[in-house]
Order: sequence, then structure tokens, then C-alpha cells
Amino acid sequence: MAVLTVFCLLVISGCVSERVLVAAFSQSLDSDFTFTLPAGRKECFFQTMKKDASLEIEYQVLDGAGLDVDFYLSSPSGSILARDSRKSDGVHTVETEDGDYMFCFDNTFSAVSEKIIFFELILDNMEDPDGSDPEGWKDYVHGTDMLDMKLEDIMDTINSVKARLGKSLQIQTVLRAFEARDRNLQESNYERVNLWSCTNLLVMLVVSALQVYLLRSLFDDKRKSRT
Repeated sequence: MAVLTVFCLLVISGCVSERVLVAAFSQSLDSDFTFTLPAGRKECFFQTMKKDASLEIEYQVLDGAGLDVDFYLSSPSGSILARDSRKSDGVHTVETEDGDYMFCFDNTFSAVSEKIIFFELILDNMEDPDGSDPEGWKDYVHGTDMLDMKLEDIMDTINSVKARLGKSLQIQTVLRAFEARDRNLQESNYERVNLWSCTNLLVMLVVSALQVYLLRSLFDDKRKSRT
């Protein structure tokens, strides 16, 4: 499981506060994270990358009024590589260089509504440039290949299975995020429907009682009878 280390710095400027989160993800195939972004706040994450690697960021707003957030991705030199304004989801892929890449989620445009945000990082070509084997298990293989199968063929098969499993896990994670967002939206609509249904029922009861009262008042004989 990927290890996520988060350091939080809080900066207060006027009426808008900005919170910066520094995240160091492990060099696994992918990492995902879900967090709550308060109203009027901005949260930033940093990912260390190597040269000629690939960084893919996919995010979704799962809950919150409007289901939207501002997003931008910057390079180690500070230049903006991608920017989204008031979007509910997005996918960005960049070829990287050595350094720390920063991506931020901005909810400063909302004064009252917090957002629940899911994002996933997919890191490619993060192995050592010299091509060394981190596990070192090749050193223990001796002799001729068994059953006419080369070691390289076994490695290619294992890497192919690993890549396919990683892609399946990524798709399942994204589908779970979509399901969570749709469920939150349905629950919100359910509460609204119940509220307006109760309101309409109350109005109908009041109107019915008023009509009965008016009809009865038309037939009441208020003149006094003489004896």
C-alpha cells in the first residue's frame, strides 16, 4: 500500500486562509487520496518526480454545493502546466523533469460550502535510470533456463500482468469515486423532493380548510328569526 506523508502549513491572509499540504507519495504505480476542502480554503500537494517520467492526475468532486473546484498544476520552475476553473472532474498528464510538482485545489470562491475531493496519481517510468533491479532476485538465478523459457520472457509476462492489474485497480477506484458522487447527488435530490412535497401538502391542506370555511360561511343564515 502506498505510504502518504502529509505536512500541513496554515497561512492566514485577510479574510481568506490558505492551507498547503505537502505530500510525498511512494513510487508505486498509483496513489489515491480523498480529503475535505473547507469553504474559502486552498490545499496544495507536492509530488517529487524524475526526468523523462510521466505524471497523470485525475480528480473528482464527490460532494459539496455545485460539485466544482478550481485546480492548477505547476512545474518545479513555477510555470503553470494545467488549469481548470469551477470543474467537477479533470484528468491531466505531463512529462516530467527532476523536481517537485505542485497541484492545488482552490475553494476560495465558495464562502459557505465545503467540498469532498478525490484524486489519483499515476506515476510511470519511475524506475532507476541505470536499470538496476531493486529486488536483486536476478543474482540468484543460475544455470540454463528451465522448460526453454527465458528469464526475460518471465519478466515480460509478470510486468504485463502487473500493468493490467494496476489498470484494473485504477478503473475500479475511479468507478467508486463516480458512484460516491452520484450517491451524494441522489441523496441531496431526495431531501429536496421530500421538502417540497411536504410544503405542497401543507399548502393544499391550508387551501382546502380555507375553501371549506368560505363555503360554510356562504350558507350560514346570520339573520335573527322573529317570534
